[in-house]
Amino acid sequence: MKYKGKGNIREYIMEMSNLASKLKSLKLELSEDLLVHLVLISLPVHFGQFKVSYNTQKDKWSLNELISHCVQEEERQARDRTESAHLASSSQNKIKKRARDVAEKSSQQKKPKMQTEEFPCYFCKKTGHMKKECPKYAVWREKKGELLTLVCSEVNSAFVPMDTWWVDSSATTHISVSL
Repeated sequence: MKYKGKGNIREYIMEMSNLASKLKSLKLELSEDLLVHLVLISLPVHFGQFKVSYNTQKDKWSLNELISHCVQEEERQARDRTESAHLASSSQNKIKKRARDVAEKSSQQKKPKMQTEEFPCYFCKKTGHMKKECPKYAVWREKKGELLTLVCSEVNSAFVPMDTWWVDSSATTHISVSL
């Protein structure tokens, strides 16, 4: 067995102890010291400092002591994992190409769509097109240059395993107040 960081470490150790008792009924007895050793071996890499501190002690722990120490270590690691910052940027060339495409598309339109005639553009306040098709907006975005998106997140109350990935869907433009 290997502990993968999912679930409670107390339950994981109890499950290993339960398996050891099942082996005992099959006349294959494991001592408590060996069980403690097997539990320590099965812990993941981020428990490395915890394993070293156990191995440097002269005293050997019972299974109950191991459970209490592992729970404390798990809580300490959860407290230490609090802040992370991510940086995402977009290419200057992609922005210019997109602005040029929007400008060409809006100039090629002979007759504006019926739906957009009623609502004014949010950028230039003229009717007949929307902001994403606005030639003035395209020129303004091209002048603006490279856009940077900074995301800072803080995780205090959630337990997130070390082997998970979080993917940014680039939806921040939908919730951002300004570029």
